[in-house]
Amino acid sequence: MNVLLLGGGGRECALARRFAHSPLLGQLYIAPGNAGTAVYGRNISLDITDGQAVADACRELKVGLLVVGPEAPLVAGVADTVRCQCPGTAVFGPDADGAALEGSKIFAKEFMTRHGVPTAPFIAVDSSNIAEAEEYLRGLSYPAVIKADGLCGGKGSVIVDSLADAQATLHDMLGGRFGDASRRVIIEDYLPGRECSVFVLTDGKDFAVLPVARDYKRAGDGDTGPNTGGMGAVSPVEYADSTFMERVAERVILPTVQGLQSDGIPYRGVLYLGLMEVGGEPYLLEYNVRMGDPETAVVLERTTGDVLRAFYSVARGAAREVCLGIAENAAVAVVVAAKGYPGAVKTGAPVTVETQPETGAAVLLGGAVKGADGVARVASGRVATVVGVDKDIFNARLIAYRTADTVKFLDASMRRDIAF
Repeated sequence: MNVLLLGGGGRECALARRFAHSPLLGQLYIAPGNAGTAVYGRNISLDITDGQAVADACRELKVGLLVVGPEAPLVAGVADTVRCQCPGTAVFGPDADGAALEGSKIFAKEFMTRHGVPTAPFIAVDSSNIAEAEEYLRGLSYPAVIKADGLCGGKGSVIVDSLADAQATLHDMLGGRFGDASRRVIIEDYLPGRECSVFVLTDGKDFAVLPVARDYKRAGDGDTGPNTGGMGAVSPVEYADSTFMERVAERVILPTVQGLQSDGIPYRGVLYLGLMEVGGEPYLLEYNVRMGDPETAVVLERTTGDVLRAFYSVARGAAREVCLGIAENAAVAVVVAAKGYPGAVKTGAPVTVETQPETGAAVLLGGAVKGADGVARVASGRVATVVGVDKDIFNARLIAYRTADTVKFLDASMRRDIAF
């Protein structure tokens, strides 16, 4: 079976690496891919938010399974177009209606409220109700959270520590801080607790839960600096024990899947649940409609079985056939980033890995592309995700950092406290 994987980050490199080991795989195409995915398949040039272009590629390449990695093509309706025009291609990823769970924070919060999914109290704000929002801010206890409604690459959430900070942030966002994505925002209570990420494969009826992870969003050590798309991840998460996960299934996953059915929203793909554990209880912060990056790196390292076969089963509406397990090990991922990330970075510097990764380590290139000379060069902020796997988190972390230190390019940087 030929497979087309959309995306070009570390997540797609991790997925390509697992797909390459499946006996189901014929040819793997990745669009646009990167220097890392080229090891496992053939990178092709394609506008992945153009549904017609993707559908044409699926027909031309005789693609049996389309896997949509990032959120933007899903929100743009690429899955809808391919399902409509290419009946011979199974699609892993929701239609635009389902992708709205990530594409609009307001839609997602209203969905949670409607279906009884525990979440923080909130108010939706745009230019028409600023006075109401100002009054709401005066009644809050601080800190609080203000989030852009639309897609911001994981950077559209701001924790505000005072009324003055909240007022300034609100007007900054509504004024276009994140472009059209922040023309509408939500203001919500801050939930004190511990975060974790739960990934659920579902066809809208049945579901399978993958290993739990925790990611590190802030750019600097000690959770300082601006929010990023993620600077590292760890799995397992000690406070996400069996009791907690039973509550997640009962109070978050089941109401979500049943809510999709009752709202008439078909869904075949992955649901990412951004959770906060508060006193042993799960509260949902957000939905994503794709695998997280860098969490995918650690989640897949602890997932046993044929991942490609599982994705194909979900895409065909047969999630009940998914047969994956969770390994009794630990995985730690460290992102090696270009100086300046999450802001503008200097591109073009050559990227090298000085030694072969040791046993239990993998280097997943993301923001690196090969030029005509065959040399991998920096193309965006998160250049590589380095994974260490061992019997426990302590040893996995040692492997990850030893290997990360062998990834060399001009002004490379990383957090030094991942999984500590």
